[in-house]
This record gives sequence, C-alpha cells and structure tokens, in this order.
Amino acid sequence: MAENNGQLIVEDVYLSFGGTLALVDVSFNVHKGEILAIIGPNGAGKTSLLNCINNFYKPDKGSITFNGTNITKLPPYKIAKLGIARTFQNLALYTGLSTVDNLMAARHLHMHQSMWGSMLYWGPAQREEVENRKIVEEIIDFLEIEHIRKATVGALPYGLRKRVELGRALAMEPELLLLDEPMTGMNVEEKEDMARFILDIHELQDTTIVLIEHDMGLVMDISERVVVLDFGRKIAEGSPKEVRNNPNVIQAYLGQEG
Repeated sequence: MAENNGQLIVEDVYLSFGGTLALVDVSFNVHKGEILAIIGPNGAGKTSLLNCINNFYKPDKGSITFNGTNITKLPPYKIAKLGIARTFQNLALYTGLSTVDNLMAARHLHMHQSMWGSMLYWGPAQREEVENRKIVEEIIDFLEIEHIRKATVGALPYGLRKRVELGRALAMEPELLLLDEPMTGMNVEEKEDMARFILDIHELQDTTIVLIEHDMGLVMDISERVVVLDFGRKIAEGSPKEVRNNPNVIQAYLGQEG
C-alpha cells in the first residue's frame, strides 16, 4: 500500500482487459512539487497507469486520490478541472488547426462566459478572450515556438508537435502534469530542449510531474524518485541510484539495454 500522504496517492490499483491483468496491486504516492518517473519494459502497464489516473481507464479495484479528493470514479473532464493535465504517447492534437488555436482550445476549462456572451464578444467575454490569449502567448514564448505560432500543427516536424502537445497541457494550468514518453522519436538536440523545458516547468511553476520515459540517462538525471513496473506489478521504488542498483530492475529492464 502507498503511504497515506502525498499530492497523488495510488492505492492497490488493479486493471484488467478481458482475462489479461494490466495492473496488479499497484501503489505509490507522488509528493507535491517532485518529479517522479515511471519506468519498465514495453507492456509493463505504464501508460495504462496514467490512463487510470485521469480515468480514461476505470480501475477494477483500488483508489486514486488527488489533493485529498478521491478521483477514481470522476470523469476525465472533472479530473482536468481539479488540476491534472497530460501529454500522450500518440499525439492528441487538432492537426488541422494552428499552434495558437490548439493552445487556445486547451483554455476552455478556464473560460466562464456563456455561449451568448461569447457570441456577443463584448465586455466580460472580450476581457476573458484577451486574458486567455495572453496566457497562451506566454506559453509560446516559454517553449520557444514563436516561429510556428500560426503554422498548421499537422504539417510540423514530429519534435515540434511534441512541444505543442506540451504547450497544450500547460495551457490547462495543471498542478500535476502527466508526461507519457515526451521524448520518443526525438533527436539528441530535441531531447535536450525538452528536458530543459520539463525542468523549468518544475522549478519555475512548482508543478508536480509524473514522467514515463525510456531514456534511462534522462530519467536518472531529472527525476527525484522512480517507480518500476514489470508485467503490471511494481517491482521497485526509490531514488534513481537505488533503482539503478536494484537487482530486480536490472534483470527486468536495465539489463536489457546494450
């Protein structure tokens, strides 16, 4: 079982698809303001775990608590409103829209004017639009994507689309950011840029981050704690150094490299 403290508490979570167990008795917690990495071989259940946290998948058993609220049965949009945002292993962008429009679409959680107020575009609705655009422009500056702000996202190189996806998540102003393999498919320079952005988000905005990533060098460099899954079970948890030297981890995952 997870300790009964932390901003996010995952306790005794089970998930199955038909007769296949994807997650088995998984428990851990995430402290406010930390970077926690989840690692494991392909098929270990990492993405399934993130999908349970924002309730794209409903656990068969167990509970997930965020800031003291049990979110296990809440719909994804309510979980997003509580302050949890994520990126996806397979990009979830509006490919026919521009970078700016993708980020503005993510601001809908913070828009309060009625449909009629927005249609009239007067007074409060206009002020809300201006404020949301200001926040989006700040994210564009932060992620250094000014040069693609009006570009159609579907025509962008993969690495830049990954950056737009991160911007879309940031536009939701999350307290907890779930990153599902944010550096997959990137070259070395793009990975270095993404690592810098993740660290800046963590340090400048005090955002709690849960990260799934296969690049072990990166995981060991930027994470404070690591949870290791194998065949849906947690086999280790601890500091990067502790996990790197854990025989079970070496056998299940790290030992496969080379």
